[in-house]
Amino acid sequence: MIKFLDLNKINEPYEIAFQNKLRSVLDSGWYILGEEVKLFEINFANYCQSKYCIGVGNGLDALTLIYKGYIQIEKIKKGDEVIVPANTYIATILSIIQADLVPVLVEPKLETYNLNPNLITDKITNKTRSILAVNLYGQLAELDVINEIANKYNLIVVEDSAQSHGAISNNIKSKNTQAFSFYPGKNLGALGDGGAVVTNDDELAEVLFSLRNYGSKVKYYNDFIGVNSRLDELQAAFLNVKLPNLDNDNQIRKNIAKRYLLEINNENITLPFWDFSDNHVFHLFVIRTQKRYELQDYLKKNGIETLIHYPIAPHRQKSFKNWNNIQLPITQKIQDEVLSLPISPVMTVDEVDYVIQKLNSWTY
Repeated sequence: MIKFLDLNKINEPYEIAFQNKLRSVLDSGWYILGEEVKLFEINFANYCQSKYCIGVGNGLDALTLIYKGYIQIEKIKKGDEVIVPANTYIATILSIIQADLVPVLVEPKLETYNLNPNLITDKITNKTRSILAVNLYGQLAELDVINEIANKYNLIVVEDSAQSHGAISNNIKSKNTQAFSFYPGKNLGALGDGGAVVTNDDELAEVLFSLRNYGSKVKYYNDFIGVNSRLDELQAAFLNVKLPNLDNDNQIRKNIAKRYLLEINNENITLPFWDFSDNHVFHLFVIRTQKRYELQDYLKKNGIETLIHYPIAPHRQKSFKNWNNIQLPITQKIQDEVLSLPISPVMTVDEVDYVIQKLNSWTY
């Protein structure tokens, strides 16, 4: 069986280093916001070419706290609108709602699955304050165009970068405020939950360091109504071990993606768009077909595990009943047809060969 993602195999090379980090953290006697978190915040900020990294509990909290922070420094107020792609994981939408803001759904481009910048302007109202751009599946949104629109209308751009660790555009890493997730399956994955905010905004960073820790700068003195969402000391230690290999791991993913794109040749399968630049780190390799479940069953019978990201769009979820009748045909088409193939830095050449062979042999 070719696993969709073999986490045991991915983490196996780090086992001794992980054990050493565990011993070091245990011996330190400091388990919350200790030296490993501080070191990771420095390391990841440098990696992202940003001034600040604020380690938090998970990716959802990272997004939510960004908006709560902007509310706290009065750049956004409760009830304001945030433009967000309709085609995304539900956490993106939840973060807006949990910050007491209003999500405004915009259709994606069918080719990239990402937010269609051409549809943004029509959704802007006098209550719009932000655009939340999602770098879905590891591919950067069209940030140049999005940032240009935001500058014209005085909007704040936030990036959901939970799936795009290391993606860059024109050799430059984004200067927007970004939210990251270190869920175990991410390109940079911990051994549990974890997240971070990366920003160049001095005022926002100062508030976020407090908001994640009960709104406190000094213990028992609370300046804001905060939350308990701190990157775990041990997870930070593990991330410090893995971060130096992230670019190499991403390159392996891109090499596999290039083979898939050049060698999969089946008229019943639509391959994802990629311009072969560094704007995509292939957290996921997502194809489309009108016979998704037939293809998934065929691959399973041939020992290839696949997943669907995502089978139900946010606007069709029971939790968002008020949206259930909204017509978003491109989002729905994507959700009805997508299938994610195995792709990871531990896939062998033989495994990639086999996946390509079986996809090219599939008929219906």
